Amino acid sequence: MAGNDVMLQVFEPDGGVPNSELPLVFWRGRLPGSTRSGSAATALYRKNGWQGTWVYTVYPFWHFHTRGHEVLACVSGSARIGFGGDQGIKIDVVIGDVCVIPAGVGHRKFDASSDFQMAGGYPPGQQGNIVRPGEMQDDRIAREIAALALPETDPISGTPDGVVEIWREASSFS
Repeated sequence: MAGNDVMLQVFEPDGGVPNSELPLVFWRGRLPGSTRSGSAATALYRKNGWQGTWVYTVYPFWHFHTRGHEVLACVSGSARIGFGGDQGIKIDVVIGDVCVIPAGVGHRKFDASSDFQMAGGYPPGQQGNIVRPGEMQDDRIAREIAALALPETDPISGTPDGVVEIWREASSFS
């Protein structure tokens, strides 16, 4: 399910953002039309084994997670989201776009329409603690991220394709 419409991006550490050897995975329009609302997208994640779901915006400051990988799907409006830190990339997201962010990869909102919302969630047993650059010691960051399992199901398909396949392939090379 990786398909041609997938973008993969690996980031080096950047200004207190650790980033990851796993790639950010971004798909244009991957969220099925019938699930393009906050409640429907979060129900889809839960059905597919992901949990800790929420519907909200993206914080307007650089942050990352050390206790969970994160899926985000745009369910309302549009926004410009940065990934990877100041030397990273900016992506314009619209309804239906999906990204899976490895733990450690920095992200923030730069601009958004007033109705912008994302539906988010985490693999089983994981959570989205909010860590800003410089708030946590590097050894603790590394230890917490290293303890995380890769997801066993893709949050959209519910099968071991998509992000599961991509990250398994990426981690076999590192």
